[in-house]
Amino acid sequence: MPRPHIEPYDERPAPFKRMTLPGFGKGMHYKMLSMDTDTGACSLLVKFESGYKLPPGMSYSELEMFVVSGAVTYGDKTYGEGYYFLIPPGVSMPEMTVKRGAKVIMFYNYGEPSFIPSDEDHPLAERHRLSIINSMEDIAWMPGNRIVPSVASGCMLKLLKYDIHTEAHTFLYCMTPGFSQDNISYHDCCEESYHIWGTSWMMQFGDLPTGGYFWRPPYINHGAFASKNGIIAIGRTDAHLHNYFHHNPWTNPKENADRAAARLRRIRPSLYKWIRSPDGHNHFTDFEYPHYHDHDHG
Repeated sequence: MPRPHIEPYDERPAPFKRMTLPGFGKGMHYKMLSMDTDTGACSLLVKFESGYKLPPGMSYSELEMFVVSGAVTYGDKTYGEGYYFLIPPGVSMPEMTVKRGAKVIMFYNYGEPSFIPSDEDHPLAERHRLSIINSMEDIAWMPGNRIVPSVASGCMLKLLKYDIHTEAHTFLYCMTPGFSQDNISYHDCCEESYHIWGTSWMMQFGDLPTGGYFWRPPYINHGAFASKNGIIAIGRTDAHLHNYFHHNPWTNPKENADRAAARLRRIRPSLYKWIRSPDGHNHFTDFEYPHYHDHDHG
């Protein structure tokens, strides 16, 4: 099954578990934040003990990693708090060591965590997509109004990853002290967030503190929002983010999905017709039998 709705979740009281999957070695501990039990794709908070070492190797799953505290040495360089890594599947990673302990967020996309010792890339690896970013210094904050329709002023973003095929993206976001937004929103995409620092409030789910996390499926109402002292968080979506705003907290996901579909029907009627075909699929009509799909042939 796909990942369930998890909100609000404070990971801090939960104990770390020892990572026992092959290849990862001793000294790695994790908290499961969310997981797709069909594919094994998951989001983890990971703690590395002092002296942890991982030899050169690769993963069969795309890996995103964000350093929350401490530092990791990746090859011959050390990366501290706020560094973000995008490591495509099959790209060989150099030796990774952790001198004095560290906590990181790891997102394994499309498959379960895996590690295969290797000092060479897989033949199909897309090394050109490898990215290492100092999110605190390499990227400037940009206003949240870059997402249309925009959120209230006082919410700003730093884009870390953008997938040109799915329009999924990973980003840092902040709410400035005193931020508030009085409407309710939902999206066509899944949304995920981990609070690195600070507490925000949401009408449906209450406070989300430092260490707070959510995985939100499409069309879930959320808002109004507020933050007294501000927050910094890392967020992700699995597709294009469009804000549907309204003021009715009692609508359910199906009603929200229908409202989104009505918008699609208005602005892109041909696309709406294609994806909502009455026979349950979007295959084009056969050329030899042009009316084949007009009725059930048994």
